[in-house]
Amino acid sequence: MEITIDSSISSTIPDFKIGIIHYHDIEVGDSPQMLKGRLQLFQESIFFDLQDKNVTDIAGVAEWRDVFKKTGKDPNRYRHSAEALFRRIKKQNYLAPINSAIDSNNFFSLQYEVPIGIYDLDRLKGDSIKLRVGTPGETYTGLNGRENSLENLLVAADDRGAFGSPFVDSDRAPVGNATKNAVQIIFLKPSLPEEEGEKLTKSLMEMFIGIHGGEGTYEVVSG
Repeated sequence: MEITIDSSISSTIPDFKIGIIHYHDIEVGDSPQMLKGRLQLFQESIFFDLQDKNVTDIAGVAEWRDVFKKTGKDPNRYRHSAEALFRRIKKQNYLAPINSAIDSNNFFSLQYEVPIGIYDLDRLKGDSIKLRVGTPGETYTGLNGRENSLENLLVAADDRGAFGSPFVDSDRAPVGNATKNAVQIIFLKPSLPEEEGEKLTKSLMEMFIGIHGGEGTYEVVSG
C-alpha cells in the first residue's frame, strides 16, 4: 500500500516522518504472559518516574504537542494518544490487557514516547494511505465512542476518508482476533534522524512478529 504525506503537513512540519509496517498472516489473540508482565512492570516504573515530573516534560510527548500546535489543534484540549497513556499511568489508572496487538502497540507507544496506530488492512479501502490535515467539518466516530472533529488534526486517510489519527482512531479498522493483515503507523519524533527512525521501526516490527508470527515489511516516509 502506497503511503504519502500531503503538503498540508510537510509545509508546516518539514521534518515530519512516520514509520510504516505492513504485517501479513499474523495471529492476534490474548497477550502472552510475558507481554502482560512487561507492560505492567513498565507502567509501574513510569508511575514512579512521573512522581517528580510532569507528563509534558517527556521529550516525545512535548514534541507531539508541538506538532498539534503547528497544525492548529490545541494540545490542551486534544491530547495525542501517547500523552493520554502517560496521563493515565500518572493517575495509576493502568492499562488493562485487550489483545496481543493492542497491548504491544501500547507498550511500544510508551517505550518510544510517540503515538502509534495499528489498523486491520483488510478493512481499509484502496491501494494508498495519505497523511494529511483534517478539513473543516470533517469528523469520524472514534474508538472513544464519540464523534470527533478532525479539523486541523493530523489524520491518516484511505479511499473512504480518514480512519486514524494520533489523537484517537476511528472505529472503522480496529485490530482484533480475526485480523490477519495489518498496517502500523509510528508517528516518529520529528527531531529523530531518519536513520534512527528506520532502526526503531525495524526493531518494533521484529518484536511484533516475535509475538504474532507472520511476515512484515517496513519503511520510513518523510515529508
